[in-house]
Amino acid sequence: MSTYPGSTDVPQGAHPVDPASRDVGDVSLGDLVGQVTGDLSRLMRAELALAKAEAKEEAAHAGKGAGMLAGAGVGAHLLLTFLSLAVMFGLGAWMPLGWAALIVAVLWGIVAAVLASSGRNALKSANPTLPQTTETLKEDAQWVKNPRG
Repeated sequence: MSTYPGSTDVPQGAHPVDPASRDVGDVSLGDLVGQVTGDLSRLMRAELALAKAEAKEEAAHAGKGAGMLAGAGVGAHLLLTFLSLAVMFGLGAWMPLGWAALIVAVLWGIVAAVLASSGRNALKSANPTLPQTTETLKEDAQWVKNPRG
């Protein structure tokens, strides 16, 4: 349900009023204030609902990025432990074991750096500024300044 200017949706309990069909002189000040207060209340509720939905979506996106980073860390640790031993002993057949261990450690350091960079990029793509909410708030402020368009 939309509560924005020009919307054809009518909130529950409200009566559609065509501003052109009623003369302002026929409406009491109390009714006008009541209508404006009700409209602003519905508008604020709609903006809060939009902000909540948008924040939830962005948090889920950021959570996925954080989960990827955590998974990358666990995977890198396990790979470093088990494959490093296998490769280290394989290289140890041709060179001293200490040099083989150093080569394997450098290789896994490169792998971990690539995974961390990918996870960081996923987190950077999350947009915490809530662009849709910001845009509708700007539209609402413009409408309040000039309600007739």
